[in-house]
Amino acid sequence: MKKLFWSGIFFIFIVLIFATLGPLFSPYSPSHIDLSAGLKGPSFSHPFGVDKLGRDIFTLVAYGARVSLLVSTIAVGISVVVGVAAGGISGYFGGIIDELFMRLVDILLAFPGILLAIALAAALGPSLENIIIALSAMGWVGYARLVRGQVLSIREEEYVLSARAIGMPWWRIILFYIIPQALPPVLVQMTFGMAGTILTEASLSFLGLGPQDIPSWGRIISDGIEYLQQAPHIALFPGFMIMLTVMSFNFIGDWLREKLSVTGGEEI
Repeated sequence: MKKLFWSGIFFIFIVLIFATLGPLFSPYSPSHIDLSAGLKGPSFSHPFGVDKLGRDIFTLVAYGARVSLLVSTIAVGISVVVGVAAGGISGYFGGIIDELFMRLVDILLAFPGILLAIALAAALGPSLENIIIALSAMGWVGYARLVRGQVLSIREEEYVLSARAIGMPWWRIILFYIIPQALPPVLVQMTFGMAGTILTEASLSFLGLGPQDIPSWGRIISDGIEYLQQAPHIALFPGFMIMLTVMSFNFIGDWLREKLSVTGGEEI
C-alpha cells in the first residue's frame, strides 16, 4: 500500500510539472494549425502526434492538465468549505436545523450527481467558471453529510461540553474544537473527490459542456473519437492521463484511509 501511495504522489507531481512546464517545452501553441500534418502519429517533432487540424497533441494535453487540476482543485475546495460549514452547524445545533439539512441532502442525493452536473452545465452554458459551479453544486453534499456524522459524536465529548459550560461562542467551539477532530475523514474524502471531479470534468467536456476556448482532456478525446481507427493517438494520450491521474489520487486516498483508520470514502 505504501508503494502505491508514493507512486501516486510521484505521478501527481509529474502531472503538476507537466501542466506547469509542459507548454514551455513545446514550440507550438494550442491554437497552432498545420492542416498538411493532420492525423500524423507520434514523431520526434510531435511526441504525442497531431489531431485532424494538425495541432500538437502534447501541447493540448499539457494545457488540458492545467484545466483538470484547476477545476478539480477549486471545485473540491469550494465543496469542502461549504460542506464542512453546513455539516458542522447542522450537527452541532441539531433539532429543526439538522432536520431541514438532512431533508435537503436527501433531495440532492436522490438525483445522480453526474446528471445534475450535466443539467447545470447545460443550463449555465459551456465555460470554465460554469463547470466549476456545476461540480461544486453537488460536491459539498458528501462532505456535509460526512462532517455532520462526525460532529454528532464529537459534540458530546467532555472538552466540548466544558467549552459550552463556560459560555464559549458556538462558532469558536465548532471552528477550534470540533472541526479539527473531524478533519481526518474529510482529508481522505478530498483525495477521492479530486479523482471524481477530474473524471466528471472530463465527462462534461467530452459532451461539449466544458470550456470552449481552452483545451481539456475530455474535449481532446471527443475530437479523437471519430478517428480511433486511423489515429488512435488523439484519444489515447489524454485518456491515459485521466486514468493515471484518477488512479494516483485513489492510491493516495486508500493509504490515508488506512493510515488514519478512517472508514468510508467514495473511491472512484
